Amino acid sequence: MKSRVVVVGAGGAGLVAALNAHQNGAEVVLVTKEYPTRSQTCMAQGGINAVLNETDGDSVELHIQNTLKSANALADESAVSYMCQEAPKAVAWLDSIGVPFSRTPNSKIAQRKLGGAYGARACYAQDYTGLKILHTLYDRCLAEGIEILNERYLLELLTEPEQSGKKYIRGVSLLNKRSGEVEILEASSVILATGGYSRVYNTYSTNSLSSTGDGIAAALRAGARVSDMEFVQFHPTALKGSSILISESARGAGGHLLNSKGERFVDELLPRDEVSKAIHDEIAKGENIYLDIRHLGVEFIEKELPQEAKLAKLYENVDPADDLIPIKPAAHYTMGGIEVDSNSSTSIEGLFAAGECANHRVHGANRLGGNSLLEIVVFGKEAGINAAKYAKNATKDEAILEAKELSENEIAEIKRYANEISFYEKQAILGEIFYKNVGIKRDKGALQEALKEVQEMKSSLPKMGVSDKTKEYNTNLIEFLEFKNMLTVAETILLSAISRQESRGAHFRVDFPATDKKFRAHTIVDAEGVVSYEN
Repeated sequence: MKSRVVVVGAGGAGLVAALNAHQNGAEVVLVTKEYPTRSQTCMAQGGINAVLNETDGDSVELHIQNTLKSANALADESAVSYMCQEAPKAVAWLDSIGVPFSRTPNSKIAQRKLGGAYGARACYAQDYTGLKILHTLYDRCLAEGIEILNERYLLELLTEPEQSGKKYIRGVSLLNKRSGEVEILEASSVILATGGYSRVYNTYSTNSLSSTGDGIAAALRAGARVSDMEFVQFHPTALKGSSILISESARGAGGHLLNSKGERFVDELLPRDEVSKAIHDEIAKGENIYLDIRHLGVEFIEKELPQEAKLAKLYENVDPADDLIPIKPAAHYTMGGIEVDSNSSTSIEGLFAAGECANHRVHGANRLGGNSLLEIVVFGKEAGINAAKYAKNATKDEAILEAKELSENEIAEIKRYANEISFYEKQAILGEIFYKNVGIKRDKGALQEALKEVQEMKSSLPKMGVSDKTKEYNTNLIEFLEFKNMLTVAETILLSAISRQESRGAHFRVDFPATDKKFRAHTIVDAEGVVSYEN
């Protein structure tokens, strides 16, 4: 078998990884459970951070310091420095492959200021930045002839043990959503780029329905470790009724946050955790909260914020040129994920991870706005290069025995589960519990109550069968598998949040409101659910 790299996930990180693995000589197969153009990357609207011109008073060093400050002493300084130093090259590369960035009158890439940043360093394409990057990357993958398998759901990572006891990757098992057949893809190396897990919050999340933590759950089952799972960033401005994201670009452009009295109650460009807490406190007082961009003018809104205007009209029936936009905080970005080293490699040999499913320790306790798109380009590239290099040197070529049969048996067993309890109802309950008990403010009692509920749901899974027993396009089955993965992820979030007896960044404990230096370490959870801390 030629050195094959399988990339699971076709959002920004997966597409960047696939391009770089391909350009470094590997045979690449890109696998996605939906289609690349539906990935969560398209919702990253505000911009991608990069200091392009230090003569304006901004600098790479300030970008590093802003990132570290937002991370609340929980980021790896060398990883942050590398990401920020690579940022100008990352943007130049995106520009070179055709990303249609907005331009200044003298044709330079336009930049705006986002929350927590010293200067205007977020390079943007109107308020469609992630979407434009995603489509351009997808076009490049098609032009390079990279094989893309759509509608394949990740079941398991396939590993073999070394004599030392360490595992190495052998491939993946997939469920072909169209046919219902289990498929096995052998691989010399695998890159997980499966996105985050904020859909645990169900309707209280800005993320797509696909952000269910599938790659993280599969990595845990395979023996990898996860870290910092308790840190879930709430975006301050989601539409009140639908949780649809209104980009930080609206506040970066000068939008105001108002309460029911018409008062501004917080500096809108503080880091997201601080703004979200301020909104939470106002709502607790009985206030309704609004985003006001009326003063920016119709022309500016139409030119720079067309998507935000469209979303407000469509989902809240308000015209932001004339009306206030009702908003609330919602779960948005997950800082935790699969533990990786500086090569984007996990504890399983040949298994790499990039993007929101991975923890490169650059976001710490709270991500700086504009750094998510930067991370997927910088570390997606590194994952692709290193996975290709590993694949070239891989010597294991024995067949994967019994993998298909094992996955088929698991699917058959699920279809035999009793259908006594609706897992859809339990999923809705899970979202309510998480928003209430594992949200912007937390305490021990509420977290333990949520953990008990999650563990009871896990034990009741055999009573939550699927009503659809067919093979082709069985969405009922896929949604059950996603719910099962969400419960695995939810348990790690809760174990980590209960263990961290302090407040830091996006993790705020009412019963431990101070930051405690003894917790200046990363929360690690292994496959057995054992929690530990590492610097």
